[in-house]
Amino acid sequence: MDRKELQPLKRTEPAALPEKVLQFGGGNFLRAFTDWMIDIFNKETDFAGSVVIVKPTERGDYQEIDDQDGLFHVVLDGIVDGEQQSSIHLVESVRRTIHPYRDWKSFLASAHIDTMRFVISNTTEAGIAFSDQDDKDDQPPAEFPGKLTLWLYERFQHFGGAADKGCLIFPCELIEDNGTMLRDVILEYIEHWNLGDDFISWILNHNYFYDTLVDRIVSGYPEDRAADIERKTGYKDPLMVAGEHYHSWIMSGDERVRKEFPFESTFLNIRLVDSLSDYRELKVRVLNGAHTSLVPVGHLAGKRTVDQAMSDDSIRRFVEGFLSQEVKPTLDFIPESEVDQFISDVVDRFLNPVLAHQLLDISLNSFAKFGTRLLPTLKDYVEKKNSLPDRLLYSLACLIVFYKGEWNGKEIPLRDDVANLEFAAKMWQAHDAGDISTEELVDQWLDRLGVTEFDSVVRQEIVDRVSSHVSDILKKGIQLG
Repeated sequence: MDRKELQPLKRTEPAALPEKVLQFGGGNFLRAFTDWMIDIFNKETDFAGSVVIVKPTERGDYQEIDDQDGLFHVVLDGIVDGEQQSSIHLVESVRRTIHPYRDWKSFLASAHIDTMRFVISNTTEAGIAFSDQDDKDDQPPAEFPGKLTLWLYERFQHFGGAADKGCLIFPCELIEDNGTMLRDVILEYIEHWNLGDDFISWILNHNYFYDTLVDRIVSGYPEDRAADIERKTGYKDPLMVAGEHYHSWIMSGDERVRKEFPFESTFLNIRLVDSLSDYRELKVRVLNGAHTSLVPVGHLAGKRTVDQAMSDDSIRRFVEGFLSQEVKPTLDFIPESEVDQFISDVVDRFLNPVLAHQLLDISLNSFAKFGTRLLPTLKDYVEKKNSLPDRLLYSLACLIVFYKGEWNGKEIPLRDDVANLEFAAKMWQAHDAGDISTEELVDQWLDRLGVTEFDSVVRQEIVDRVSSHVSDILKKGIQLG
């Protein structure tokens, strides 16, 4: 089929399933993960529910989602039972979007929908936060938990505090105890805004916040393969999103989840556990830690995707050494065989040639990601081994150089909190002007990244090691041996 003959992706009839899921965020990950799962619920079980996507930030919109009536394809590739497999799945679970910055009334009105039962979010590690600058009359408050608090309050008032109108809430942010944290921040907003003890009681007794851990590599729009995929489907689809077959959603759930989320009737890898802590540490330190350590090393070495970087023997050895020699010793609370298997699985997933996971996409909010993904490994390694993890520190040096915002005459499009970008720019300007030394630059960076819980001797060793790496990188580029 010629691409000129492709049809726009539109529904042939209006979406009929009741709106059951309020989802904060409509980016690639949630669409290829939770929306895909809910579509499978709809097609393989009696779940029968659709998703309303809320734009959590002011910038941009989800017009493309509405233009396609919420439809998009998820393209999955990976190793399944020892063989490379591919699939194309039309996701039909999304019904509409709401932009609360442009239509606050519609956002609050969605709280009146009788069938709403689930709340899902993915607003990055920095997203679950309280701000005393948020006001209950803001339309909307800046922080995601503030928006959710007012939505839940609207629901509480509209339904008179009915017990069955509470929600099951699944934050997917990569934060330890994310459900517990979100609940506590919401309670803080309730106190701050004086919304009343009855509302607090309803939140605590009739809304259920679950700690969760999600895992799937999602690479985004498959630029190189889009034309072939569209010819196969017969539709134009700029919202097409590619990812790996592998997926995992672990949650500290209860029988209520099992009853209302019919995952056991599907092939989906969703598990209920009593405690997430061990699973989270394994995933964060190995998978996410490898991603965050790889990004600046790979980009400065001229690679642009994960598989390109891992196909370079020196970079692959660097990542494998980082995982097996620096991360693994900090995971002695998990059986060694499980750690080894997970490391092997992660390397295989990184080598998947189809995903083309962009390093720059992973680089989003690297300041926060260093704190959650690499800093715990650094602390525990020093404590357990009484030495420094040199690969981790080399990656940190690469991160500092990466945030210079320029490499080999080309701009690096940095994406982070404005204050972090301003800090990085200020430090590098001072360094390049000769106002501060490389050691002073690194020392300031360590403070900014939270590398503060070391005695003075270890701290100076870290400064010296990272400063040496930064100087070498600036002079010679990436040299991994």
